[in-house]
This record gives sequence, C-alpha cells and structure tokens, in this order.
Amino acid sequence: MMGNRLRGFRARYRMTQEDLARRVGVTRQMIIAIENGKYLPPLRLAFKLAKVFNVSIEDLFEYNEEIS
Repeated sequence: MMGNRLRGFRARYRMTQEDLARRVGVTRQMIIAIENGKYLPPLRLAFKLAKVFNVSIEDLFEYNEEIS
C-alpha cells in the first residue's frame, strides 16, 4: 500500500492542485487522483513532485508492505 503527504505539502506551500499540476506538467485531475490514493505516479513524476517541495521521495510518499 502506498500513502502520500501531497495534500499536506500543498497546503503548507499554499499551492492549489492546479498550481502543482502546472509545475509538474500533468492535469489537476491527476493530482487529485494521486492525493486520493487512486493513482500511483510513475517514478519520474514522483521525483518532480518531491523536487517542487524540496524534499525526498520518501518524505512525500510512504510505502507500507502488508505482511500476511
């Protein structure tokens, strides 16, 4: 399972979904889907998102492996 802190970083930087989408070259709908956990971004996009907030990918995305 993959979680993210995208919404929190956006709020901290007072950035709209549209602002962020423009900065990384995607649609606002894609930002919404990522924030809601409906879409896992490709690595290149994950790096771009992390760079916008000057953080590592690990600061922005969290992977939780569920052990059976």
